[in-house]
Amino acid sequence: MGREVVNTTTSQKQQSTMSYTVEQLISVNPYNPDILPDLEIYVNEQVSSQTYSLNANLCLLRLYQFEPERMSTQIVARILVKALMAMPSQDFSLCLFLIPERVQMEDQFKTLIVLSHILETARFRQFWDEAAKSRHILDVVPGFEQAIQAFAIHVLSLTYRKVPRTILAEAINIEGLALEKFLESHIANSGWSIEMTQDKGQLIKLPPNEFNHPELKKTTADDIPLEHVTRIFPILG
Repeated sequence: MGREVVNTTTSQKQQSTMSYTVEQLISVNPYNPDILPDLEIYVNEQVSSQTYSLNANLCLLRLYQFEPERMSTQIVARILVKALMAMPSQDFSLCLFLIPERVQMEDQFKTLIVLSHILETARFRQFWDEAAKSRHILDVVPGFEQAIQAFAIHVLSLTYRKVPRTILAEAINIEGLALEKFLESHIANSGWSIEMTQDKGQLIKLPPNEFNHPELKKTTADDIPLEHVTRIFPILG
């Protein structure tokens, strides 16, 4: 449920104010510059509450296009970090498209763009190395590391049935006792298991899906009811 905000225009100051959720404000009049402060507050609430609203953030970025003098680069940076956390969605690109090129040339935004490119190519070791240099940008958004770790696991699950422990550790940037606890949690809750190799290494067995187990993937024909196929034959004839 969205945050309640008060939208009061000059002509309504003598009248009782009406309370709207952010979602309602966007749906009623997304191009009204009066809602800009509410949307900025909502970005900070997304950060503090670890929630996310792409629509609200895109709306704010569009308003910044019409009101460039009111743009808060701090808010824009937080929007981009939240979008980065939504990988593998294309949210980061959608947001970046609405940000002026002159703003993108600022150091903090160039850093986020580089991080996005690295993530898109699944170069996780390089990502964590670069992210470590930009803690002042990323640490202001709680849950960032956990979100990227989840994305890394998603990517690995598309490729591996059994992923070597060393590759997993590198992808999620966890080692030692923290990695042990991480594995224990996923074994208990996510259906993972561990297999020992002949050289006493470990393989992390991931749950089957249509990508790491192609036999689970439904073919197009499987998705078409037989009666629909029989209707097509006369047409083709």
